[in-house]
Amino acid sequence: WETCWFKVELSIPPAWAGREVHFVWESDGEGMVWRDAQPVQGLTKEGEKTSYILTRSLKESEPHSLTLYVELACNGLFGAGQGSMIAPPDPDRRVTLSKAELVVFNRDVYELLMDLEILLDMAQLLGEENQRSFQALYTANQMVNVCDVTDPSTFPAARDLAAAIFSQRNGESQHTVHAMGHCHIDSAWLWPYEETIRKCARSWVTVVHLMEHNPELTFACSQLGLIPVPWQAQQFQWVQSFYPGLYARIQDFVAKGQFIPVGGTWVEMDGNLPSGESMVRQFLQGQRFFQEQFGRICSEFWLPDTFGYSAQLPQLMRGSGIQRFLTQKLSWNLVNSFPHHTFFWEGIDGSQVLTHFPPGDSYGMQGRVAEMLKTVKNNKDKGRVNHSAFLFGFGDGGGGPTQKMLDRMKRMRDTDGLPRVQISTPDQLFSVLEKESSQLCTWVGELFLELHNGTYTTQAQIKKGNRECERILHDVEVLSSLAVAQDTAFQYPASQLQQLWRLLLLNQFHDVLPGSCIQLVVEDALQYYTEIRRAGAQLQEEAVQSLCRDLLQPQAGSTHSTLVLNTLSWERTEVIARPGPDGAETLALVTVPSMGYALVQEPFVPPQPVAVRKQEDGSISMENGVIAVCLDTMGRLTSLHLLDSGRSSVPDGCYANQFTLFDDVPLYWDAWDVMDYHLETRKPVTTLLKPLEITLAGGLRGSVSFSLQVGKSSTLTQEIILDAMCPYLRFQTQVEWKEAHKFLKVEFPVQVRSTNATYEIQFGHLQRPTHWNTSWDWARFEVRGSCSGLLLLQAVPRVLNTSLVPAQVWAHKWLDLSEHGFGVALLNDCKYGASAHRNVLSLSL
Repeated sequence: WETCWFKVELSIPPAWAGREVHFVWESDGEGMVWRDAQPVQGLTKEGEKTSYILTRSLKESEPHSLTLYVELACNGLFGAGQGSMIAPPDPDRRVTLSKAELVVFNRDVYELLMDLEILLDMAQLLGEENQRSFQALYTANQMVNVCDVTDPSTFPAARDLAAAIFSQRNGESQHTVHAMGHCHIDSAWLWPYEETIRKCARSWVTVVHLMEHNPELTFACSQLGLIPVPWQAQQFQWVQSFYPGLYARIQDFVAKGQFIPVGGTWVEMDGNLPSGESMVRQFLQGQRFFQEQFGRICSEFWLPDTFGYSAQLPQLMRGSGIQRFLTQKLSWNLVNSFPHHTFFWEGIDGSQVLTHFPPGDSYGMQGRVAEMLKTVKNNKDKGRVNHSAFLFGFGDGGGGPTQKMLDRMKRMRDTDGLPRVQISTPDQLFSVLEKESSQLCTWVGELFLELHNGTYTTQAQIKKGNRECERILHDVEVLSSLAVAQDTAFQYPASQLQQLWRLLLLNQFHDVLPGSCIQLVVEDALQYYTEIRRAGAQLQEEAVQSLCRDLLQPQAGSTHSTLVLNTLSWERTEVIARPGPDGAETLALVTVPSMGYALVQEPFVPPQPVAVRKQEDGSISMENGVIAVCLDTMGRLTSLHLLDSGRSSVPDGCYANQFTLFDDVPLYWDAWDVMDYHLETRKPVTTLLKPLEITLAGGLRGSVSFSLQVGKSSTLTQEIILDAMCPYLRFQTQVEWKEAHKFLKVEFPVQVRSTNATYEIQFGHLQRPTHWNTSWDWARFEVRGSCSGLLLLQAVPRVLNTSLVPAQVWAHKWLDLSEHGFGVALLNDCKYGASAHRNVLSLSL
């Protein structure tokens, strides 16, 4: 990720007067040309940008000698891997500069070649049944006959033949393609956050340079939030900080309506895993930035490359002033083809947004005839609407539009036989779609991507850090709000919280939180979580000191007491661990009001203590008057009873809390995918390292523990805890994971029959089928259950799983399988992958 600087001294021969002169640079690494201390051109071989135009017609008054600087990065458009595009960085990779030349560019030959390219594509692609294909073919043949490559004076006549074809217009009913320049820049993926600073500059300076010579060009820029500089920023702020001259030019083109900020969120976040509050903050921070920088908020939500879209998003969009949505990722579905390209999407509360998928199924088009024809042919809503989006420009690693793309589309602007192509804007596209929307269909519920299901589980520490930091920021805000309401002298930490939120939102980018990024990005992300934990703990302490200052002062003669705070919105009665007078940890059963606190001096005694008993066969039973459970020597549940109902939750002959190992060899990409056929490789984990034993004998808390060997080299240790008066069983699981191409899950077969399971999502819940009747059902063999909220004290047995690390119980999330009057829920504190098939609840670890 280093860069090298080249000083380039140029001397243009006087004999080149009146000629177009280019500086040509070809290398394996991305580059940037600097002139007069300003960036002027990005250079990327993969992005077809290998030259910088010094002059379009050399004049005597122009300088013939000049000095340029080229900053050459030791990475390409798609990172620094060897071989495959998606590969980790190779420390032995070498970057080669293969060409640095001063050349004369023959514009006439270039234009002639562009004419021939479009004509030959028309001849090949329009088909034998279309007379325009033959007209294009014979015109190209005539051009070859007319043109003498040794005599430039014959070129205009050849070009006139092409112009005659291109000037023959379409009828009024022809489909209109709305072409918009685009440059998808992943905030971090195969490169670290910091490299994206240079990627933004390389891409955007090239776009601005194109706009200066192509005033019709529009460019939709969708990325905002990125790396903290310091601890807060976004791609625009990056450019503003590191390239102020470029940023000023961008602002000029924003004012002209050519450089169009879109998106509405801080980053292009993952569409499934962030909590409801995090998604609200994505929109809040994004829209606030647009308003402050450009004087308006976004009316379009632009999220083309994330791995599925929560059913809650329409409501959040409408609440953020957005009524339009663009993406294309569902074209990647592995099983079912999504039935629409333009439709209304309805969320769980009935909110609707007008949604458009570019029918070309890409956000990186290159302006070719084949892409235009595909955009029309592939459109599943032909007849309902007559307009489609066409996003052109190199993407993912940046790059953006090129002059060649624009020149292709100029020839197809209104050419008979091809769709009508107009350079457009998102607002123009959606405005005309709104006028044509009377016959559009409505899709209700989530937009589930039938691919990349492994991203719900990949990189467990990132998933854990996200969930913990969401909880920490929630608690800081609750306690700080209570403190400022009670003490007007307390300063609400708005600035610090915004910095921490932006840091968390940054890590929710759609290749970071899902785990589909290189190791260096993971390390950066974990450092940011550490910073949020550190700063969050400090802010929380300051709020508690202000809120409970008097209670925290030791009183003479007072007995030992403990201050307990509850940041959730309901009263809670739970067992807590607290330090005793001698420093030893003691347990206490406490009741704390909602959004409040209590001073605990003499904890009350439960009506029925926890009883833990070991049987002769080595199994252990635990009971607390609410539920009763029996575990075998491997820690598996053989029975789980809700005592008041008399119902058993575990079917006879089955084991709950059964760890299972699967082969994980996907068809495509390890970090992203898990395929349905992995279910055929199920192997129960049965190698016992340490049998079940009692660790706490009862009273306020009973617990047992055991250890297993997982696969060839991994170990798993679990403590199972039952507290007094508690209707759930808690599992604290630690795994030392050393397996490759394996997938660990835990299963809970339950004695409940229902055709649907309920999953918590952002600010709500969603039901999905427990059967595989249709291909749409089967494709959801691995789903995610995530989001904000907590489900604890219910009149049904609950299974609580806090996998990988011990955690506080009130931060958990859930999926539920219920029938009339009875059900079982599986909760977790840091996991997102889950499934419910038939009567088996499964959590991916």
